[in-house]
Amino acid sequence: MDTETLVRTRRALHAVAELVLAGPQYRAGGTIRLRARPGGFATVVEPELRVVGAELVAPGRVLSLERTTCSELGTALGLAVGAPAGLYHDGPGVAADDPVEADPSAARRIADCFALGDAALRGLFTGADPVIWPEHFDIGVTVDEVNYGVSPGDAFQPEPYAYVGPHTPPRPGGFWNAPFGAARTVRELGDVGGLTAFLDQGRRLAHGA
Repeated sequence: MDTETLVRTRRALHAVAELVLAGPQYRAGGTIRLRARPGGFATVVEPELRVVGAELVAPGRVLSLERTTCSELGTALGLAVGAPAGLYHDGPGVAADDPVEADPSAARRIADCFALGDAALRGLFTGADPVIWPEHFDIGVTVDEVNYGVSPGDAFQPEPYAYVGPHTPPRPGGFWNAPFGAARTVRELGDVGGLTAFLDQGRRLAHGA
């Protein structure tokens, strides 16, 4: 898959996650947390919304994300769309009336990355409840002052990657190959076992093991 299609789709899904799911959820229920679901991601409280591939699914409605805007989605669902106000300063940089274009194949790849991350994090950390954050659009957990997770890509790395980010920056070099800690592409790691091994190695090294 070409990088341009993947980046365009990630930007579209990030916009929907922030403006259509997390924003209305925060105003209704006080939380911006989203969760991985089969085929994509979803809200955790009302409104009941989930993204499956390149579609937005609501009770009784299925809306295409292949060519639309968040404003149009909000109008179709009777939602006041918009980012959670005052909580963070990053995000996708997409306005409600900007076009969003999600390619179905790229959307499935992003969903697969969230599913791999969710499985690896739950397997490694007993009782973990991985969260997809609308700010950076990654799935992760924080344990003993170390962030662990999987990103579908960003300005640092355009393709999906797993990361380990200690709150106290480690020495550069060796395992620690990123400004925030360590990162490996999902393509390089391959599967849940590969992701889990990478995250576990980061856990041990972050704590001096």
